[in-house]
Amino acid sequence: MKKTIILLLVVAAMVGCKSVRVSQDYALGTDFNQYKTYAYLKKGIDEAKISELDKKRIIRAIDDEMNVKGFTKSETPDMLVSIFTDSKERVDVYNNIGWNIGYGYGWGGFGFGGPFGNRNSINRTTEGVLYIDLLDATKKELIWQGVGEAALKSTPEEKVERTQEMVREILAQFPPKQKK
Repeated sequence: MKKTIILLLVVAAMVGCKSVRVSQDYALGTDFNQYKTYAYLKKGIDEAKISELDKKRIIRAIDDEMNVKGFTKSETPDMLVSIFTDSKERVDVYNNIGWNIGYGYGWGGFGFGGPFGNRNSINRTTEGVLYIDLLDATKKELIWQGVGEAALKSTPEEKVERTQEMVREILAQFPPKQKK
């Protein structure tokens, strides 16, 4: 019983700690096997409202992931890649009101809290949102879109790591696994 509870707590902690939340959308009926090459849609990259350094980080991370997936950068591409960025403030409110009874190991193994033992907290985090759009180069139509959201980092090293993580998680969904 104790092992099961501990295992459930570990799994819940791992799921709760996922740092990038991703989603995707795509044009139904698209044969993604036809796409082998890509290039960047200059207008989309130019219009992204982020620093040139952040643009370079994103492009480098996309190139790395597309290469791993077997896609080749080309002057005559099958697909065009565009990005869009945004940021938002995430507010998490933790409201622990009521009677709290618990026990545990170590010092202070038993605890009891009544209505005067309320523990409320608010956590504010600035999150970056990255959209990666893939367009059919011939038709200039959107065929796939991946979105990732994650807390922003401050140092250059952390920014590189977070950018790579976001792009990797977003593009892990591409090409989509379609139902037949």
